[in-house]
Amino acid sequence: MSTDEDYYAYLSAVSKEDYNYDFFPRFSKIFLTFMYSFACIFGVSGNTLVLIVFIFHEKVKTVTDIFLVSLATADLCFLGTLPFWAYSAAHEWIFGTLACQVIRGFYTLNLYGSMLTLTCVTIERYFAVVQATKVHVSQSKRTIWGKAICIFLWIVSLAFALPQFMYSTQAKYDKIICHANYSTLHMEQAIEITQMSLGFFCPMLVMLFCYFTIINTLLKAKGFNKHKSVKIVFAIVMTFICTQAPYNLLKLIRVVDRHVLLSWYYEYALIVTEAIAYFHSCLNPVLYFFIGVKFRKNLKKIVKKIGCARYREMAKQWQTTEDEGSKTCTASNNAEETSLHPL
Repeated sequence: MSTDEDYYAYLSAVSKEDYNYDFFPRFSKIFLTFMYSFACIFGVSGNTLVLIVFIFHEKVKTVTDIFLVSLATADLCFLGTLPFWAYSAAHEWIFGTLACQVIRGFYTLNLYGSMLTLTCVTIERYFAVVQATKVHVSQSKRTIWGKAICIFLWIVSLAFALPQFMYSTQAKYDKIICHANYSTLHMEQAIEITQMSLGFFCPMLVMLFCYFTIINTLLKAKGFNKHKSVKIVFAIVMTFICTQAPYNLLKLIRVVDRHVLLSWYYEYALIVTEAIAYFHSCLNPVLYFFIGVKFRKNLKKIVKKIGCARYREMAKQWQTTEDEGSKTCTASNNAEETSLHPL
């Protein structure tokens, strides 16, 4: 990851007096291993539940549903890379250069897929609330457009991830790590600035504009009950901004001023904000449950159906046991009657 790359590449330039040489590697190892593992377990469970509810119960009826399914899929794929980073943080990278390219590329692909999908969710809510009287498109056409936009988003995300697929490699410092090795510093700066600008800061500005306009529209409207679905999307977007902004700002500072890499304060801040940034993939299912009334109702229905199915299975087994017992009892009674009352 970027943290390991910066730490091991620039460690030789930092004196032990200026840097907590012994404590930082231990802190990084324990903290990142725990955070990656927790985020993976918690996030995979939650996002899998989201997909089950949306696909098998709600049947993905609206454009927002399509985007939210795409978001949960991106989160799952992103979380699938964390076990590799957890092992690398605890020990070292043992999976080779090809795996390094694939996993770093896959990680970046789904990270930007999540960002751009959230942006589209926000824009869709903007048209649904602010431009509701001006836009008249049938639900079927909206669904087709939603699917086409999702495909386009994944293509754009793949374009963002191409440098990671191309330039990621395995390297040996104090231990083996997986990092992006660009040919020049200017190339690295150009790629990172482009990715952060088009993949984070521009989408964030679009989200903020859309939601300020949506809130202004709702404040003027009479019935807020019609727009309860906005609450969950708003919470998801704000959570995304709060978790992603600190890490991306620190990355931007690193691109502008490389001297910050000599500060152990910056290294600690980068590690902590990076771990917080990864938690956005875990928090979306929590927001679905606590804010989305429709989601909670459908989840309860699924749990109830599972419970009813188990109850019916147990009842069937009990009935079979009772029937067998009844047959045994009847046969025994008939035998007693035969012996007591011979013909």
